[in-house]
Amino acid sequence: MSPVTHFLSGWVFANCFRLNRRERAAVTLASVAPDIDGLGIIPELLTRNSSHPLLWFSQYHHSLHTLLFAAIVSLVVLVTTRGWAAAVLAFASFHLHLFEDLLGSRGPDGDQWPIPYLKPFSDHLQLVWHGQWALNAWQNYVITIALLVLTILIARREGVSPVEILSTNADKALVTVLGGPPAPSQSSTNLSS
Repeated sequence: MSPVTHFLSGWVFANCFRLNRRERAAVTLASVAPDIDGLGIIPELLTRNSSHPLLWFSQYHHSLHTLLFAAIVSLVVLVTTRGWAAAVLAFASFHLHLFEDLLGSRGPDGDQWPIPYLKPFSDHLQLVWHGQWALNAWQNYVITIALLVLTILIARREGVSPVEILSTNADKALVTVLGGPPAPSQSSTNLSS
């Protein structure tokens, strides 16, 4: 699935629990973290016509879709939020990403992007589902639209949106436009809490 879908699913998942702003951000970002290796597309595109193209996306995408990286992301969340609950939820959010990729991330050429779950320790467990639909399949669009609708409903009901990750002022403005309640008290949105 697309990074946008992963982001929205992480946000909706984080809002199923009583978390502060920092914890919501951490759980949401954990759902996108496996695709950091997708940034390899930039040097690959920039060097595709050179004599030595860097195939960093083609060769390494999904290389961080592993149990080891899930543990590292969860440890970072534990340290940054100082909360075991957020770390456990980040671990779950990371795995939600993997599940979504198993459902709908087949490439246009039919490649299924197997997930090397136990790398670098073992090559024996490659997660793949043969019913996987294409990245641009209608199912992915429906899921993304449903997550967007849920995100708007959360903003209207809870008074927070994913924009809070970047700016509380922009978040307040967006929530107001969406017809949400007044912003929560400063103590529940403070990043240091």
